Amino acid sequence: MASTSTPLTLPVLPLDDEVVLPGMVVPLDLNDTDVRAAVEAAQAAARSSGDSKPKVLLVPRIDGTYANTGVLGTVEQVGRLADGDPGALIRGRGRVRIGAGTTGPGAALWVEGLTVEEEGPEQPLPGAVAELVKEYKALATNWLKKRGAWQVVDRVQQIDDVSVLADNSGYSPFLTTEQKLELLETAEPVARLKLATEQLREHLAEQDVAEAIAKDVQEGVDKQQREFLLRRQLEAVRKELRELNGDAEGEESDDYRARVEAADLPEKVREAALKEVEKLERSSDQSPEGSWIRTWLDTVLELPWTERTEDEYDIKGAQEILDAEHAGLADVKERITEYLAVRKRRSERGLGVVGGRRGGAVLALVGPPGVGKTSLGESVAHAMGRKFVRVALGGVRDEAEIRGHRRTYVGALPGRIVRAIKEAGSMNPVVLLDEIDKVGSDFRGDPAAALLEVLDPAQNHTFRDHYLEVELDLSDVVFLATANVLEAIPEALLDRMELVRLDGYTEDEKVVIARDHLLPRQLERAGLEKDEVTLDESALRKLAGEYTREAGVRNLERSVARLLRKVAAQHELGERELPFTVTDAELRGLIGRPHHVPESAQDPAERRTAVPGVATGLAVTGAGGDVLFVEASLADPETGAAGLTLTGQLGDVMKESAQIALSFLRSHGAELELPVADLKERGVHIHFPAGAVPKDGPSAGVTMTTALASLLSGRLVRTDVAMTGEVSLTGRVLPIGGVKQKLLAAHRAGITTVIIPKRNEADLDDVPAEVLEKLDVHPVTDVRQVLELALAPASADLEVPVAA
Repeated sequence: MASTSTPLTLPVLPLDDEVVLPGMVVPLDLNDTDVRAAVEAAQAAARSSGDSKPKVLLVPRIDGTYANTGVLGTVEQVGRLADGDPGALIRGRGRVRIGAGTTGPGAALWVEGLTVEEEGPEQPLPGAVAELVKEYKALATNWLKKRGAWQVVDRVQQIDDVSVLADNSGYSPFLTTEQKLELLETAEPVARLKLATEQLREHLAEQDVAEAIAKDVQEGVDKQQREFLLRRQLEAVRKELRELNGDAEGEESDDYRARVEAADLPEKVREAALKEVEKLERSSDQSPEGSWIRTWLDTVLELPWTERTEDEYDIKGAQEILDAEHAGLADVKERITEYLAVRKRRSERGLGVVGGRRGGAVLALVGPPGVGKTSLGESVAHAMGRKFVRVALGGVRDEAEIRGHRRTYVGALPGRIVRAIKEAGSMNPVVLLDEIDKVGSDFRGDPAAALLEVLDPAQNHTFRDHYLEVELDLSDVVFLATANVLEAIPEALLDRMELVRLDGYTEDEKVVIARDHLLPRQLERAGLEKDEVTLDESALRKLAGEYTREAGVRNLERSVARLLRKVAAQHELGERELPFTVTDAELRGLIGRPHHVPESAQDPAERRTAVPGVATGLAVTGAGGDVLFVEASLADPETGAAGLTLTGQLGDVMKESAQIALSFLRSHGAELELPVADLKERGVHIHFPAGAVPKDGPSAGVTMTTALASLLSGRLVRTDVAMTGEVSLTGRVLPIGGVKQKLLAAHRAGITTVIIPKRNEADLDDVPAEVLEKLDVHPVTDVRQVLELALAPASADLEVPVAA
């Protein structure tokens, strides 16, 4: 507790941003106008009242604002300070609560105040107070010893009064003005001592942390200096040893220098490598930079900068190799043959290098899975006499996989292109970029964008990998990029490649592939000799046509493997004797029923087109061409709402095609002798089976129109007819894409008559001749022609007609 008493009227001596506590003795400069005015006023008042010592009120002035509490001070002496200026020595006596201002002699500001009589706590706890005093003295002693103030330690230890001990902290230089002001305004001694103890404890803690940091820094500096000194001594010892041994033991950097100078490197690469060797010579053995440089030099020295394989210019021999290893694929074989012929003529005329560029090639092989795109790369390398290396790009999302990492990264590596060249061991290999359409992009960059320079014949002779940072000539490399879906390849990347489509095999080609390639390979894997199991051509044809329906031959190979495993197992069980010939009649007993029976081979009553409103269309998927059925129905006028309902996971373009087909029939129904009123009064539902598979595109327009016309007229759609084409509001049949794939799919499905747009007639040149011989293709320009060809006569509703 604290009580106030004894009113006083004193001149104010302001202290700018300073605080004086009771018991402190401070010298003040009398050159300061406020200080001189206060001292002179106090002296005048002392002379008039007879006091022995003049009294002033020391008041902190913080940012121009006076504090509420000041200190009564007595002027002990007036004289000269150490620097010769006039000064006064003032001692703080006690706290004073400042009241209102008043008047007095002199130029000083006079105020009224009340002295603060300090008392102990209301119910003192001697034990707790004693512990607090002991703790403060211990902390103060610790701090004073660190500063070397041993005389002050004894003085602090002799103070027993709680108030005096707390006010003694006013001498602490580490306290801020705000902290000293808080001590001044705290009248209760024990609370003031607690506050002083807490402030001193926080300062010591901060000092300990600062000392620990300084110690760690000093230890680190000492360690680096010691390590530097030892390394210099080690280098001196090594130098002396080399001189004694006649330089028999050269340094690692000398070894790298010798390897670089002995290697057959391009001039710019040699210069870059020698610069790195110089950096290695200057770096220490344990420096991380040294290991980075050594790894980079090893990579550069392992690359085949000047190694090239000689191309085989036996054009006929290369063509024979391609024909022997792959059936079909005439487009690719022709392109490789053309490339070799041109290379041969350029070589004969000394045009191997033109403008710094060599005669490489960039081909994009696009087609469904299983048609032999990947294996074709090995055959191309074999035919050209070049090294072959495959780079799998499926799922690559990091741009650094193509261009490499910067050398500053931990574990940095060159990109896949550089690693492929290194693996091939020559600068002109055949590089297969597999699954280029599966390349993705995320926050690490776009690998497809990094491939733009690699696959651009105008740029790739100066390709720069981020890891190597030297030019690498890729202009003599034959790049073969494979993809399943053309639309998934970025347009800018596709523009740099020559597109070659592989649209799938015909049934005859599949039989040849199975007989010449798949069967021998699977016989070996099944542990059977060539003459132990024979597959008749009829069995192979049925496997290709009814057990597997695909553009490629992967499932066909699996079926052959399953068949041979079954025969081998039966032989081991004693159920079958070898040798054994498998015919088409024995397939069902060995591997079960066929999975794909053509519509034409089914019972007429079980066919999808056995009821009006069902038409057969043709589509292109990621797995090649396929047959697509369209079903249409009319709702009961009493229960169903009018309008168009579409199901089967259709895209926006296909939905628009359905609206166009419906609009055409509504506007031209009378001309086609169709009951148009049904379309207006009853709801129309069009469904595409295989509802879980997303579908889109305009080429089903004529198929939907035919299905609706069949439904309204009651005439069946011929089972052997399939169609494709976009339809317009006026009934025009517009061109579409993927004609070759669609015709191959129709052939596989047993279709004999195909309707295509007239403007797609030129695409028939790409269709194999053996397929065209078995298909009756009708190019049309109008939907009316489609309906005439596709719909059966009205009198033949219960029978499916035979194609003409």
